[in-house]
Amino acid sequence: MPYFLGPEMLLRIPALLLAITFHEYAHAKVSYSLGDPTPKWRGRLSLNPLAHLDPVGLLMLWLFKFGWAKPVEINPNYYKEPKKGIVLVSLAGPIANLILALLTMVILKLDIFHNGILDNFIYILFLYNLTLAVFNMIPIPPLDGSKILMGLLPARYSYEFSQLETYGPFILVLLVYFGLLNVILNPLIVFVHSGLNTLSDLLLLRF
Repeated sequence: MPYFLGPEMLLRIPALLLAITFHEYAHAKVSYSLGDPTPKWRGRLSLNPLAHLDPVGLLMLWLFKFGWAKPVEINPNYYKEPKKGIVLVSLAGPIANLILALLTMVILKLDIFHNGILDNFIYILFLYNLTLAVFNMIPIPPLDGSKILMGLLPARYSYEFSQLETYGPFILVLLVYFGLLNVILNPLIVFVHSGLNTLSDLLLLRF
């Protein structure tokens, strides 16, 4: 059997769909709650994975663990405080992934399924949510971290930083090509994993 049709690769598909769907839905929901009707008009207030998928981005994520979903269109002009609104909307996706990562870690520690396939699926779902949360917080356009940073910077520096938007995807491709993305991600993933591990132990009263 080709490696890309192996059990783990097949389990990645539903795990990816869940992680991406909740990430993008969170963006849409928060923007809508701040008064922006654009996500609703665009059909993004949905937990239907088809509303959020970019086929090429999904294929890249599945095969190479680096890809993208369809960006949620928002209009900050509807927000009472546009800069603050952009920060909140941008945070929503990674936070949704962190919540799912925490829930899946708790499930793994409870060991309730006693089923190899289900346990493996939950573990893959955990890894994808953890990785998506950390990856999207990197402050390189067009990732969520860049929008958060722009929202927090003073207007002058925010504008200057926004000029990187055109080069952001190219920078990301270079980081992947030269293997530098993992150098950045791995320590952050270990740090966040440790925090989730501590929090999940507290939730399970494991002191």
